[in-house]
Amino acid sequence: VLGPLLSSVRDQVGLGAVPVIAPACHDTGSAVVAVPAAAPDFMYISSGTWALEGIEVSSPVITAETLRHNFTNEGGAGGTFRLLKNIVGLWLVQECRREWAREGHEMSYDELTRLAAEAEPFRSLVNPDHPMFMPPGDMPRRIRTYCQETGQPAPETYGQVVRTALESLALRFRVALEQLESIAGRRLSPIHIVGGGSQNRLLNQLTADATGRPVIAGPVEATAMGNIIVQAVARGYIGSVQEGRELVRRGAGVCEYQPRDTAPWDEAYERFVRLPVQ
Repeated sequence: VLGPLLSSVRDQVGLGAVPVIAPACHDTGSAVVAVPAAAPDFMYISSGTWALEGIEVSSPVITAETLRHNFTNEGGAGGTFRLLKNIVGLWLVQECRREWAREGHEMSYDELTRLAAEAEPFRSLVNPDHPMFMPPGDMPRRIRTYCQETGQPAPETYGQVVRTALESLALRFRVALEQLESIAGRRLSPIHIVGGGSQNRLLNQLTADATGRPVIAGPVEATAMGNIIVQAVARGYIGSVQEGRELVRRGAGVCEYQPRDTAPWDEAYERFVRLPVQ
């Protein structure tokens, strides 16, 4: 609690001397507060345009391994740290949808996800972190070009393109999971997916299948909920962040996805890790 609102601000906005509380002052920081984890060995993915994949630790992890894999340590609520990896997320699908709309084919995310679910699995894969996918623009063309240059069939239909993007993201999540487990020295489970990307049911299931870990998806508005949890702790309405997470777990309508047939994913993973990163 930083103190009451300044009188100069109160005069402008018409509020009283309300307390000013500093939450985890970053959208991902607040989102992680709202991860409805019941035990400490969880991994989270704050899923949206970017995917922030990591674990919660009590102190920064600064080693040759974290440097090699480009993990970052970010300050979190209550003196914790977020050891995480920044991964290109649903940006690929967003830019595909934008390009198709520009061409006159406006489609909802639900429709694109349905088409992807109907498409042939593991036809083609891309590395989402390749520099060619970073700028805005004609993402479908770039995905086709990458596949052609790596000796794979070029996805042509809407469903094939989106399926390529989503399967590749799920495999990228597996790479980061294995790196995190090596750094942490323990098995991480379950995977919590929070934020807007947790609404993509197909990606949630693909992530469970690719990693062999149960996925718990939700809440969608994790950043807002995490902000509220820290405020509630600061004001004494609840006793701890963990108590706030329990409230989220009981009331936020999270969905669980169990891994299914993982053998084809092991084969796809071997293909994926050989793809060029740049």
